[in-house]
Amino acid sequence: MAVNVKRKWTVDEYLAFERESEIRHEYLDGEIFAMAGAEPAHNDIFSNTHNSLMNQLKGRPCKVNGPDMRVKTASGLYTYPDISVVCGERQFNDDRPRTLLNPMVIVEVLSPSTESYDRGDKFHHYRSIPTFQEYVLISSTRQQIEHWARQADDSWRIAVLDSADDAIELTSIGCKLTLADVYVDVVFEE
Repeated sequence: MAVNVKRKWTVDEYLAFERESEIRHEYLDGEIFAMAGAEPAHNDIFSNTHNSLMNQLKGRPCKVNGPDMRVKTASGLYTYPDISVVCGERQFNDDRPRTLLNPMVIVEVLSPSTESYDRGDKFHHYRSIPTFQEYVLISSTRQQIEHWARQADDSWRIAVLDSADDAIELTSIGCKLTLADVYVDVVFEE
């Protein structure tokens, strides 16, 4: 009887594999996971949000990174958030391509296939990053944004926005996101 044994990858093996791969992969505890492509609504929401943050942070010592910037959590997850923001100097590990260690804000555009992971285990890993202050979850199936903000006692407060005139204040980076801006010209799949 054949036994199917999963290969355990080292971090160095994963990073070497990722350099040669045409698609992105997450890494955790010796396993790698292929990341799926995105639907048009997801891409439009990403572009609107990325552009809004870029415009607001222009001329400030902040960097808005897209989905090609890998992030490593203190708990050992290597992943590619849709958007990560750092104000001040970006800290990287020594890998090539580089891996960001100090995001302050992370934005994930939720897809039906990844929503529970983004809300659960992935958020748990993100919270292990000492600099991480705000988590924004944007629905790709309806107009809704969740804003999670770290409190002084290390707890997290949530605000849910679902009205077109609603806005969230990203206090850690001094920015504001409105539902109207995030969802401009977005067509939801039926």
